[in-house]
Formats: sequence, structure tokens, C-alpha cells
Amino acid sequence: MDDVRRSFHAQLDEVRARIVQLAAATAEAVPRATEALLEGDLEAAQYLIDGDDRIDALALEVEEKCYRILALQQPMASDLRSVLAAMWITSELERSADLAANICKACRRIFGVALEPRLRGLISEMSEEATRLLRLAVDAYVDGDAGLAAALDDIDDRLDSLHTTYIQAIFESQAGGGIELQPAVQLALIGRFYERIGDHAVNIGERIRYMVDGWLPEHTGAAREHERERLRGAVAGDAPVADVAADGPGDGPPGGSSA
Repeated sequence: MDDVRRSFHAQLDEVRARIVQLAAATAEAVPRATEALLEGDLEAAQYLIDGDDRIDALALEVEEKCYRILALQQPMASDLRSVLAAMWITSELERSADLAANICKACRRIFGVALEPRLRGLISEMSEEATRLLRLAVDAYVDGDAGLAAALDDIDDRLDSLHTTYIQAIFESQAGGGIELQPAVQLALIGRFYERIGDHAVNIGERIRYMVDGWLPEHTGAAREHERERLRGAVAGDAPVADVAADGPGDGPPGGSSA
């Protein structure tokens, strides 16, 4: 049994190492895509687009390792959560890398368009925040830090705020004749790509919390739905009388306030 456990943990350590490698490649791709965009460097953009195939291959390798662990080791409890979280996190990283490649593809579509200093600055800031979120997420994964993982949602607020400011700046520039409509649309999509990278980092944080203590954000909604089902059953006469009396007349849903 000890040999089986050692084999399992050795395989899981290998998965973690591959995820860190995948995260490093993804986090590196974001600022490089930004540089290609701001410099109008089509060669660098194409290099990153081609490089996304390597990231896809690495992500597939990690997933296949996880499938083998599930099939051969049949882990339980926290070990099972670690494997499932590894698969989910790999998917989030792979999608983030796709978004970096999308930034490079948009670079080709707006080639030759002069960007105003304000837009360039906001793009740089969004890139920095997206990269920071990815790196914090992988730090939380390596350390098993549920606190840092939970904080990612709040940290992401700055990127969301930058994105809102950026979109407004595009509207103002386009209305003032600074950029034409089609480049404005592409720039808006680019902003969305950065914002989505931040969302994927937050999702990684949620999966880390699941790995550490079994918590998922869906649990909150599921608990509310179960309570609503219980109340509906009580009204229909399916629940014990004591349950109906405990609710009391006029009580709202759990956590709610009465009018």
C-alpha cells in the first residue's frame, strides 16, 4: 500500500510540475502579446500564435496524465480533489493562452493604426494586471494557499475597472475622430481578452479552494435552491408541520430581509 501511495504522489507531483510549466508559458505569452500589439510587430505576433500549439500540446499532456491517475489509482477525498482541480486549472490556463494568441491575431487586424497615448497606457496596465493575476493564481496553487486563492476575486476588481475605463476611452476616441469604427471594434475585443484572462485567474482560485477544502462557489447557490425546494414542499404540505411552524409567517429566504 505504501508503494501505491508513493507512486500516486510521484505522479501528482509530475502533474503539478507540468501545470507550473504551463502557467509560466501562459503568463509569459500575455506581456509578449502586448508588446507585439503596441509595437505593431507582426513577426512577433505570428511567433506567439504558432507557439500556442506548444501550449495546447502541454495542456493535453497534463490532462492525459490526470486521466491515467484517475483510471489506475482511483484516488479518494482530497487526493481526488487534487486531480480534478489539476484538470480544471489546466483548462483555464490553456484558454488564457488562447486569449493571448487572440490579442496577436487582433494585432494583425489593426496593423498600421496609430493608437493614442491614453489607449496605449491602458492596454499596458491591463496586460500587467492580467499577468499579475495569473502569477498570483499559480503561486496559490503551488503553495495550496486558499486565502490567496479567495482574494483573487477582489484583486481582479482593478482589472475590471481598467477595462471599463478603456472601453470609455475607445468610445471617446472614436467619437472624436481619433480612430475609425472597425479598429475601435477590434480594440474593444482586445480589452475583453485581457478582462477574460483575469476571469480565468479567478476561476483558478476557485478550483484551488476546492482542492484545499472542498469549497466551490456553486455550493452557495445549491444550498439556496435546496432551501427553496424545502419551502415549496412545506407550502404543498409535504414537509412536517414542525418545519412549517419554524419558518413562521412571512419569513423570507435564508439571508434575506423582510420588507
